[in-house]
Amino acid sequence: MSEHRFDLKAEWSGGLDGTGHIQAGNLLAAISVPSQLEGPGIGTNPEEMLLGAAATCYLITLGMLLARQGIASLELKSEIFVENSPAMKVNRIIHRPQILVAAHTLPDQLDKINKAAYRAEQTCMISKALKGNVEVTVEPEISIL
Repeated sequence: MSEHRFDLKAEWSGGLDGTGHIQAGNLLAAISVPSQLEGPGIGTNPEEMLLGAAATCYLITLGMLLARQGIASLELKSEIFVENSPAMKVNRIIHRPQILVAAHTLPDQLDKINKAAYRAEQTCMISKALKGNVEVTVEPEISIL
């Protein structure tokens, strides 16, 4: 078994109204508390970063599974829900993949594509890391060209 390591460097100045920067590999971003939570809303924030990690992991995993079914591209819309009372907590994430299939796609292939949309969430490493703490659900939309 091999272990992969990823590093992040971060800088921060101030309190709730502060700002900072993060750098990890190809990622370089300004950070702050989001304006919805009374921060300055500069750059990205932990909520967007968590959603981004969950969404990209799910999307890449789904893309790998769907490649076996001949699906070369798809789109994803995801949402994160954060509760701020009585304490800050991420409650849930919803992934809504939009999968386009050819008109000649057989019913058994459609079933495999639909199952892949759910299996991707179960096998994505970020979903596994969130399991038991954050509800992650999938609402696939499969459309015929």
